[in-house]
Amino acid sequence: MASNIRQYNFTQHDELLLDTNIWLFIYGPQKPGNNKAAVYSQALSEIISSRSRIYIDVLIVSEFINTYARLQWDILGRPHEYFKKFRKSQDFKPIAKDIADSARRVLGHCSKIDSGFETVDTKQLIAEYEAGDADFNDQIIAELCRKKGLKLVTDDADFHGQDIPVLTANKKLLV
Repeated sequence: MASNIRQYNFTQHDELLLDTNIWLFIYGPQKPGNNKAAVYSQALSEIISSRSRIYIDVLIVSEFINTYARLQWDILGRPHEYFKKFRKSQDFKPIAKDIADSARRVLGHCSKIDSGFETVDTKQLIAEYEAGDADFNDQIIAELCRKKGLKLVTDDADFHGQDIPVLTANKKLLV
């Protein structure tokens, strides 16, 4: 159920959930010349112009902040240093400011939504996780999209075969 985001015509009736990887492509640290950053930045511009609704939940915000911090730690080449020690260091303060600024920008585009965790069949999700068939956070995101009728904007191939509408530039999802 995936559609190519490059060819999608957004409307004011679209209700979207942008996955963490999309926000990282747009507002996170990138390798120079990353084509995905340009594709998803263009898509966000079209989403905003069309007045589509963008939703976000705490799981995506948390993943964004924590992944951004780890990416910066990796970029600085500090594998010898414990991440938590780095996060409490003076060196991390300007990075934390950048992350906070980016998180504010992300949140500025979105309406907050509750994941509905209290109604999720956690026994089933954990069984799927245990079988090695799914990422737990991805399962929660897919359930949120199903329950709220949202289209998921993602570049994560793990969403292949999910019973939700997906907008992507990932060729693995478009097959």
